[in-house]
Amino acid sequence: MPGRDPGEPHRTATSLELLFDLCFVIAVAQASGSLSTAVTGGHYITGSVRFALVFFTIWWAWMNFTWFASAYDPDDVPYRLTVLVQITGSLVLAAGVPRAFEDGDLRVITLGYAVLRTALAALWLRAARSDPGRRRTALRFAAGVTGCQIGWLGMLLLPATEQLPAIIVLIVAEVSVPMWAQSAGMTPWHPHHIAERYELFTLIVLGESVAAAVAAIHSALDRHHNAGALYMLAAGGLLMVFAMWWLYFARPAHTLLATTHQAHRQRFTWAYGHYLIFASAAAEGAGLAAYAQVITRRTDVPSPAAGAAVTMPVAIFLITVWAIHVRPHQRSDVEQHAFPAVAVAVLAAALSPAPALVAGLPAAALVVVVTVVDRADRTRHGDRMRH
Repeated sequence: MPGRDPGEPHRTATSLELLFDLCFVIAVAQASGSLSTAVTGGHYITGSVRFALVFFTIWWAWMNFTWFASAYDPDDVPYRLTVLVQITGSLVLAAGVPRAFEDGDLRVITLGYAVLRTALAALWLRAARSDPGRRRTALRFAAGVTGCQIGWLGMLLLPATEQLPAIIVLIVAEVSVPMWAQSAGMTPWHPHHIAERYELFTLIVLGESVAAAVAAIHSALDRHHNAGALYMLAAGGLLMVFAMWWLYFARPAHTLLATTHQAHRQRFTWAYGHYLIFASAAAEGAGLAAYAQVITRRTDVPSPAAGAAVTMPVAIFLITVWAIHVRPHQRSDVEQHAFPAVAVAVLAAALSPAPALVAGLPAAALVVVVTVVDRADRTRHGDRMRH
């Protein structure tokens, strides 16, 4: 299993990677639905913390395989079978998400995570055997992943009161493994392939968010409660999701991941920052579903709290996209200042009677600003080319 060529032309996602993503979105849907239930039950803080922790396991397992497959993907029978084991682990993890939210039972979700990560450690050992030039890096990855899994399984033996501090320590250990491993040498990942993989997962999570919101609004409309408010919720939700898609894809990611010294410094920030992009996109569907319950009076959650569940994920999404996706491109000052300003306006919309629609309007205005800036940049670039 030698490393792939990082300059390989026409490198795209494989059908196995797409299947991997689609199975992972089941876990995303479980986390989003559980967050919505927690919000409508009035458990804002507990639900948010559990969502953040559960989503970390989903995102981290997905991201680590994505970077591995960009560097090593022989597409032979042993590789395919190992990836299918990882997919099985993701389904076990998804099955454990409701238990983790309802009563803090982490046994099933930890088992699924351990299956995922142990299979990845096996792939790293195979890479170490097949790629002598990067053996030290691969062995560090295998050792780090294995050590963390021993820690996760040991965490289950601790009293419930001691599990949260242990989880925090394990998360710090997990995110440190790639930095420690690649200090011994970089893996031959492919910038265009990585960018496409992240873009596809963003699309999948946004799609799941829309599906969750549509299902909740459809259920509320069937009960014929306050149809006008539900229509405004649906319109605002679509505006926000459309704007999130437009703004994320307005800038090419692969140019930030090009193999330059600056890109090496930016790579971890870009890769790790996507945790907030993916999590906020998934949380948006949960917020819209929870607000539909507020409209139909099926929950006693105060409107401002439910409104924050709708607007806060979008504000986090905008700030993160601006920080890791827009600022590095060093475009106009208008665009650079517009993102934070709109994020504040979106967050403030939580206090309005129709938070989704009121938040959707400045998000749509930001799309207009970005589009105008892009057109002006293309015009200036065309003029320079002609002269």
